[in-house]
Amino acid sequence: MKFAGSHILSIGQFEREDIERVFTVADRMVPYAHRERVTKVLDGAILGNMFFEPSTRTRVSFGCAFNLLGGEVRETTGFESSAIAKGESLYDTARVLSGYSDVIVMRHPASGSVSEFAQASRVPVINGGDGANEHPSQALLDLYTIRKELRHQGRNDIDGLRIAMIGDLKYGRTVHSLCKLLGLYRNIHLVLISPDELRMPGEIVEALRMGGHTVVESDVMEASLSNVDIAYSTRIQEERFASKADADLYRGRYRLNQSIYTRYCEPNTVIMHPLPRDSRQEANELDNDLNDNPNLAIFRQADNGVLVRMALFAMILDVVDQVDKSARDVNWYTERRF
Repeated sequence: MKFAGSHILSIGQFEREDIERVFTVADRMVPYAHRERVTKVLDGAILGNMFFEPSTRTRVSFGCAFNLLGGEVRETTGFESSAIAKGESLYDTARVLSGYSDVIVMRHPASGSVSEFAQASRVPVINGGDGANEHPSQALLDLYTIRKELRHQGRNDIDGLRIAMIGDLKYGRTVHSLCKLLGLYRNIHLVLISPDELRMPGEIVEALRMGGHTVVESDVMEASLSNVDIAYSTRIQEERFASKADADLYRGRYRLNQSIYTRYCEPNTVIMHPLPRDSRQEANELDNDLNDNPNLAIFRQADNGVLVRMALFAMILDVVDQVDKSARDVNWYTERRF
């Protein structure tokens, strides 16, 4: 894959060697993300952060990643604050805002919308999530997290991974993209745990099986967790349902707590979640009593998002080899929080 000047719209663009390139660059970003070094390699560059759906982590993570490379961020949040609310087309919006930015990150509730926007954009566009379709940067940071967690346990390869995905697999774009990414590796064993009505789309399951991977579908969580390296939980995607009442039919169906973890999971099973986890009493898919479990990786996962997004920006804007040239040590107090 040619990264310089390219859109990042789908996991389908990536080959395995492309992923390894992203991860190698992400590793190089650690001193900057951890506030040990400062670089101004993107000094003067502007990120257009366009989020037409609610977002905290993804929006702030992209903005933080760009700032840490020395660039500036301009944000549009919600339809009501954009000209789209006045009837402007995605084409016109793309043509205009790509004149104000060097790169654009876009989230939109309609599947395929970011790709449509990118066709009219004059600068590279990164898909920050388009409806229930895909979320490529989340899948990359998820796989980067999996690799780091496995290496911490002394394993150096994603091949042979055993992973359980739990919850809303029908509308969860993060698991759609992660499945496509895992399909590039060898001998992956997936356990897909969901209500029948919220099963993983059939075409994704079929593609995995055709790729030689093992896929088991189940509507029972506890026993299905007994032999996995990763337990990846997702929330019910209420915004994709016709009503809150429809989403409530499934909310709280699968709840992982420390008692269940101790009884059913292996001692080193890593717990992941794309966040936000729904901590309301009626949902609570990952209980707060897991917060002290050293295998709860959800906050390390969020930290890794900055590294991966820094890597994508550096590769798309073709400054990877210049990052260190403009670097200096941090000269303010910074807590050692990483």
